[in-house]
Amino acid sequence: MNPANRRSATVGTLVLLGIALVAVLLVSNLLLRGLRVDLTQNRLFTVSEGTREIVRGIDEPITLYYFFSDRVSADLPQGQPLRAYATRVRELLEELAGLSRGKLVLRVIDPLPFSEEEDRATSFGLTPVPVGRSGENLYFGLAGTNATDGQAAIPFFQMDKEAFLEYDLAKLVHELDQVSKPVVGLISSLPMSGSFDPAMRTMPEPWVALSELRQLFDVRELTATGLTAIAEDIGVLLLVHPKELADDTLYAIDQFVLRGGRLVVFVDPLADADESGNDPQNPSAAMFANRSSDLARLFRAWGVEYDPGKVVLDARHAAQVSMQAGRPPVRHLAIHALGREALNDAEAITGVLSSVNVSAAGAIGLAEGSPLQLVPLIQSSGESALADAERLKFMPDPAALFDGFQPSGERHVLAGRLHGVFPTAFPERAGDGHRSESAEPGNVVVFADTDLLTDRLWVQVQNFLGQRLVNAFANNGDLFINTVDTLTGSSALIGVRGRATSSRPFTTVEAIQRRAEERFRDTERQLQDELGETERRLNELQTRQEPGQALILSAEQRAELERFRNRQLEIRRELRQVRRQLDADIDRLGSWLKFINVWLLPVLLTLAVAGLVWWRRRRREAGAAAA
Repeated sequence: MNPANRRSATVGTLVLLGIALVAVLLVSNLLLRGLRVDLTQNRLFTVSEGTREIVRGIDEPITLYYFFSDRVSADLPQGQPLRAYATRVRELLEELAGLSRGKLVLRVIDPLPFSEEEDRATSFGLTPVPVGRSGENLYFGLAGTNATDGQAAIPFFQMDKEAFLEYDLAKLVHELDQVSKPVVGLISSLPMSGSFDPAMRTMPEPWVALSELRQLFDVRELTATGLTAIAEDIGVLLLVHPKELADDTLYAIDQFVLRGGRLVVFVDPLADADESGNDPQNPSAAMFANRSSDLARLFRAWGVEYDPGKVVLDARHAAQVSMQAGRPPVRHLAIHALGREALNDAEAITGVLSSVNVSAAGAIGLAEGSPLQLVPLIQSSGESALADAERLKFMPDPAALFDGFQPSGERHVLAGRLHGVFPTAFPERAGDGHRSESAEPGNVVVFADTDLLTDRLWVQVQNFLGQRLVNAFANNGDLFINTVDTLTGSSALIGVRGRATSSRPFTTVEAIQRRAEERFRDTERQLQDELGETERRLNELQTRQEPGQALILSAEQRAELERFRNRQLEIRRELRQVRRQLDADIDRLGSWLKFINVWLLPVLLTLAVAGLVWWRRRRREAGAAAA
């Protein structure tokens, strides 16, 4: 083949390869549209099955308006993390829109200052955040509308709630897909709605937790006496401090759970708000009255272990309480101030809470062979133990609870979510509509404390000019609302869990910084020790002087001060060296990473390709020689 023909063949081959490449790209774009591979460690871009079920089940079209001030945030000095998170939110919304088969319409809006888009964001209730020197408003939220003019919004996406981003989006879509306000039933033996006080001749206000619940849901109070069925339109039933319920009432609750209803149970070994035995003529009657509650028959059928005669004592979470005016507060082993470490951060109910207070709470668990799973929501610390509830009735001094207190090392579950196929507690009954077990896995949330709902444990209420002012100092109310809010969703929404965040820590850099900080603290501690020793020696020298020479430094004192100053300068040089070494170690690591990413990997890839080409050429030449 002459050179001209060889060049023509080469050009023709390149053209054919280019045409084939374009054809492959077009075909793959059509056949593989929507196909994605999530290679992130925590599978951040893989939507959970529960969210997929919610999005694919949308009946009427829903429009989502994603507001992010892209241009305003571009000028922020520390705006890069915010912009990265905004991209994360937009990509997840695009993923949901793609899964909805056209039922979820996404509109991305950059609301510029003084624009119609900014006015629209404000009308949706989104929260503007003034930023920059000029005070321009930054918007970072989501609003949605449905076919019936219903609206829902996330006023501002908080970066510290990234773990629950998918849940929040799925919840908003689920709310817009509903046509009516969820109905919540309430059965309570406690005066949550306020009961007439014959002594004061007044009607107290309802508990704040119930008042807030009524603002969000259609709360229907039910009377346990004579109750034989739970209405079909009730999706969630609240059972607060159940005492001596008739079998017909228990059967109604049993069948409610088995037909797919969601149950929230608050039991208590010792409920402070229980008014049993209150008798103005006999003050001691209330002390000896039974203030515990149980759901024994249903618990036994479900394999739930709960002892109404036991309370959990916890040394780590014991709250400081004031028993008498003018005396210092004491730690109360039965009253717990629970922080983040006691709350399950993977559950939507408790994941965003920071503090919950409980009083004389019991413990719940699962018996061996139970058909259910128990997901802990609130747990005690390992420095806890069970004690008789009767001790708290006749113990005026909480310090006495420490007598004989021996932590078991076990973390007791104070609240948990039961999940699975629930069996009936009434297998002997039959008839039309009777269910022997739930058709699908159900959810029941059990709290072993009712006092957490009372105002005294989480909120301060004041009356100002006829207005009721509420100031919460704990998240008990949020816990109550979150529980009902989560259970009013579909089973798919309840199954959406908290996820890992997109931020990936530089563990090696953090280890270098940690080692350097330890060296820095050791050197700094050495300086402080020498400073203290020098001051001590100076004081000793000062006491040896005559009274009239107290302000005059002796030669020995001046030498001691000079020695200390020299040593101080030397140690400070060491501290600076530690800091410089830290920066050098990090810079060295960064240089190695740059070398690997920019030079080493491309060189290795080039060598691998060259080796493959050489190997194929050798095989081709060997084949030609053999022929």
